[in-house]
Amino acid sequence: MSTLRADGFPETEIRLRAREGAAAAFPQGTDYGAALFGGGAAQRASADPLGLARLVPPVFMPQRLEKLVDLGREPLYSDVELATDIGGLRSPLPVYLSALGSTRAASAEVGEAASRQAGQLGLPMVLGENVVAHGGYGRTDGAPERSMLRRLRVYSEMLPEGLGGVAVQQSTEDADAEVWNLVYSDPSALHLLESGRLAFELKVGQGAKPGLGGMTLVDPSTAARLHQHYPLEPVHGTGGFLRSSSPGTYTEEILRQQIRLMRNNFPRAQVWVKLPPARDVAAAVALAWQAGADAVTVDGAEGGTGWAPNAFLNHVGLPLGECLLRIGRGGGALLASGRMWEGARCVKALALGCRAVGLGRAALLAADEDRADGLKRFVQCLALEMRLLISALGRYAPRDLKSEDVWLPHNLWSPAAPIGAAGEAERLP
Repeated sequence: MSTLRADGFPETEIRLRAREGAAAAFPQGTDYGAALFGGGAAQRASADPLGLARLVPPVFMPQRLEKLVDLGREPLYSDVELATDIGGLRSPLPVYLSALGSTRAASAEVGEAASRQAGQLGLPMVLGENVVAHGGYGRTDGAPERSMLRRLRVYSEMLPEGLGGVAVQQSTEDADAEVWNLVYSDPSALHLLESGRLAFELKVGQGAKPGLGGMTLVDPSTAARLHQHYPLEPVHGTGGFLRSSSPGTYTEEILRQQIRLMRNNFPRAQVWVKLPPARDVAAAVALAWQAGADAVTVDGAEGGTGWAPNAFLNHVGLPLGECLLRIGRGGGALLASGRMWEGARCVKALALGCRAVGLGRAALLAADEDRADGLKRFVQCLALEMRLLISALGRYAPRDLKSEDVWLPHNLWSPAAPIGAAGEAERLP
């Protein structure tokens, strides 16, 4: 029984994939041979750069020839190897589960189902901010079913050896609760730490609310419990309270020093940094890599599963595609999220410089459709599409993709010019 709704998101298609798996990557098989396919709904594209972009295979494919020689036969799409290192965590494909925070959708049965299935798949998972403040850490405090330890256990109990891992996100309020210290010293997380599968992610910002901290609507009883930790404001007509987190204050030097402190204080954990879709995102990514971050996550304005003001959702922040064009390739592991739900968008992002893409709303909807296997079927479909698309480009691993594999309208990007963080001179006006 579905409980989630995703307004303005391709919910029907995601739920279909959660039910049918790889079959959903194709038109209905019952119509094969009796219907003409192409055009129409299949040609829909959103107005953001990634939606407008197209993947463009070449005629001449030297990498396919190399693969042919290695295999001793013509290569197939099934020969594409999707295994990827994601910020020090191994994954069977270039996909991770995006930050699932403290909202009811993420922390109740659906969030737990998504975590369990991500663990079974061996996909890395990010635990979002404010979990401890809302559900407790899980030793003697809070609601056990919503606690930090509960989420860690549900995921890690299913994890195959050598795959996956958890990135624990920390906001300003989480820092006051010393969340990273709690996890780093907890015996329950020791097996992740010893196997190199624990990361800490510094949250600088997010896609849905760049410039603001986390927000959610809470009921009066929750508000009474949280009033010492967060600003709370009654929201007329809802019977609830708007809970707001501090966005944190960053300069170049503050960010640099924070990453260095993470390295020094938690030497056995990977260091991740999460950035908002800001106008200076390229400079911030470069600084994070230089300071020693193992991975930098960028949410496009399309990203985010939680509560956000409509003005921000509609008018604030760069689209993910524009973020990727400004950041360019090279320098370190770049992770990205924002409307990732089908293979073409994921492969475009990989070609524009991402190491891996994050599933947020899509993962929750798939898990909601089938609490036991929905996300697994969804990822099966996604993996098939990615193999088909990468093979069509004459590549056989995500790391081999290049910006030349993507075409954008000329008013957005000139394919003849290199993409990089050097600035706007490389872009057409």
